[in-house]
Amino acid sequence: MHLSELLGELETYWPAAHSDDWDRVGLTVGARTDQVHRVLVSVDLTDAVIDEAIETDCQLIVTHHPALLRGVSSLAEDELKGALISKLIRAGIATYSAHTNADVQADGATSILADLLKLSNREPIVQTTGGFGHGVIGSLPNEIVLADFVKTLSELLPRVARGISFAGPKSKLLKRVALCSGAGDSFIPAVIESDADVYITSDLRHHPTLDAIETPRENGTLALIDVSHWASESLWVAGAVERISSNPDLVAIASKVITDPWTDEVFD
Repeated sequence: MHLSELLGELETYWPAAHSDDWDRVGLTVGARTDQVHRVLVSVDLTDAVIDEAIETDCQLIVTHHPALLRGVSSLAEDELKGALISKLIRAGIATYSAHTNADVQADGATSILADLLKLSNREPIVQTTGGFGHGVIGSLPNEIVLADFVKTLSELLPRVARGISFAGPKSKLLKRVALCSGAGDSFIPAVIESDADVYITSDLRHHPTLDAIETPRENGTLALIDVSHWASESLWVAGAVERISSNPDLVAIASKVITDPWTDEVFD
């Protein structure tokens, strides 16, 4: 099928109008007149992911994170972005991203994790003009202490080098859980104002975390859990593959490249 036809389908899944103002979603590289038969889905665009697309004969890479989120003034091949874009063009591979417009949907990565945790009575952390909204707050089937909950969470997410960190008393009882896949520290104030007992997100920094767990609340201080950015958003890939594969003219495959940047090797 023509790439233009596929882009129309992707727009129905992840409407660009549902993305945040700062985001850069949609087609980044490629001609709408190109033919597409095979699609590779990945969290990130890296050199290894492009190699994988070439090896698997994919004409399109769909990523969660936009390849050109921040503006660039040069695509010289001795710089990272220039090298990636040039490699795509030479290989005849298009690339498309669905980022915040995918996050806010009812089947985004956050909602998938909420499904795995069996959360009920769900509401978004932040309402948006389209989709379900940013993040999820929901209730666990049963109360559980923080230490045991972290163990459960670690079994649900892909294993990565840095594992999972948490802040709060190990024995704290949890019932209401707030989630946001990827970097969600900007939503901490909204979570503090909510009835959540714990907030799961990624890329948490020292001061926002310390302030959050020290802030007094009527329902007790908030616990935080920091998970891998890649691990939490990799949950989106399988659903995206399933959606794209629903078109009988297309084959979609999940990338096998783990783009989490950390290593668990120990050097003497």
